[in-house]
Amino acid sequence: MKYRHVILIVVLVLVVDQALKVWIKTHMNFSDEIIVFPNWFRIHFIENDGMAYGMKFGGDFGKIILTLFRLFAVVIGFRYMKKLVAQDYSKGLLICGSLILAGAAGNLIDSLFYGMIFSSSNYSDVAQFLPPGGGYGSFLHGNVVDMLYFPILRGHFPSWFPFNAGESFVFFRPIFNVADAAISVGVITILVFQKKFFAKHHEKERAQREKEQIAVSK
Repeated sequence: MKYRHVILIVVLVLVVDQALKVWIKTHMNFSDEIIVFPNWFRIHFIENDGMAYGMKFGGDFGKIILTLFRLFAVVIGFRYMKKLVAQDYSKGLLICGSLILAGAAGNLIDSLFYGMIFSSSNYSDVAQFLPPGGGYGSFLHGNVVDMLYFPILRGHFPSWFPFNAGESFVFFRPIFNVADAAISVGVITILVFQKKFFAKHHEKERAQREKEQIAVSK
């Protein structure tokens, strides 16, 4: 697998992620919902100023720190992926790494620029792209757009449950985006197949060393 393939995967994920986010921002009011498949899949527009799946981090200052950290991680990520390609790691690992990098870059774009290029989304007005009066925020202060909602299972905690006894619950409650999904798929796949991914690389290294030793001995 070549480095251009990594870039291609990143670009494809970014195009899908950003196209959906821009469409949501410019066509839906905040908290609007489109039911795709009743009872288990909906497009539900929300925004968050924190991490993946709606988690938050330290207010306005935390927002700046998180955005700068994303920027640093993406820059380092591209350099690290180039190193992995050069070292001929397995295709599976490189694809997963590309997905994680694409997801980080997708949410980084929101955080860096959305506050500058969109007006605010609210319950009664759809956001404008490049509004005359400027955006709802400044550089580094954009909110991340989320929309994918899978309330697959609804029910109530049993009365004997140690917490939230008798209260209702929804699984899966978090609302996320394509970038979050790319990160999750990449991370989970690496965790599940890490032995296979790295074993192949170690076998290649061992075979290469053996070839070099044979060449030297001749």
